[in-house]
Amino acid sequence: MIATVTLNVAIDKAYVIERLRDRTVMRVKTCSNTPGGKGLNVAKVAKLMGEEVLACGFAGGYNGKSVMHMLHGCGVPNRFVETKNETRCCINILSEEDLGSTEFLEPGAPVDEAELAQFTEEFREIIKIADVVTISGSVPKGVPEDYYSVLISLCHEHKVPVCLDTSGKLLEAGIRALPDLIKPNTDEIEDLLHVSAKNEAEIIAGAMRLHEMGIPYVVVSLGKEGALLVCREGVWKGIPPEIKTVNTVGCGDSMLAAFAVGLKKKLPPADMMREAVAVSAANALSMATGHFEKEDYAAILPGVRVEQIRIQ
Repeated sequence: MIATVTLNVAIDKAYVIERLRDRTVMRVKTCSNTPGGKGLNVAKVAKLMGEEVLACGFAGGYNGKSVMHMLHGCGVPNRFVETKNETRCCINILSEEDLGSTEFLEPGAPVDEAELAQFTEEFREIIKIADVVTISGSVPKGVPEDYYSVLISLCHEHKVPVCLDTSGKLLEAGIRALPDLIKPNTDEIEDLLHVSAKNEAEIIAGAMRLHEMGIPYVVVSLGKEGALLVCREGVWKGIPPEIKTVNTVGCGDSMLAAFAVGLKKKLPPADMMREAVAVSAANALSMATGHFEKEDYAAILPGVRVEQIRIQ
């Protein structure tokens, strides 16, 4: 089972409009609500890949109950700690004219010490039945910056592989606990290591430094150009076929879900990379966040090129 941690859950609202204009009234052509937060996208995609999943985190108020109801509809079981404060909403505005995406992300409502302690105890029970854990996204107020390192250490105690996908101080503190997989972008590599990561050689050098710190798998997404993976076996690059992108929101979460599935199945690096790039590209063909159509995935997978560009 793959357990996904999302401490800053949201209702994701996607508004499709003809063109985004400033300081005027715009009519929304279509609107969809989905359970949001990076970890919930991971859970939804892993479920679509045929895996048993369990979503956990915080959820509160009417919005929190709505998130749980929507997850139930997706076939994703959950064990949330219910909070006194209301779960947030996030809005993604998709422009048909230029295929642009503009996001408005609300901050998470604060959690108190009792709610945080309750989640820690709940997590201790969840990792007893998990094969892989993913920890994703931001945290609400009330959660300390080093809290992810606490969860990672608990996973290590139970010998459960753990993947971390976050940013800023949360990532900086989290990598000290040496998660099994991280997925930084180029900006995060530069911030963490105080180096340049402007081209492929610099990105690989930065990812290798993170790997040499004791992190078994370092994944760097390159957007439409694919992704890089640094691990014990070497450096791998996955390149997707050319597609007509519809919505890039959730592509990174889809990639993380595929790597979590690969860790659970103990797949070799090339196979993990191929599936992760294919799932991420398939997500880009869907208007829904953290979703892909199986026929899109099946069509894309044979066209993914995976190259070993360095042997350790």
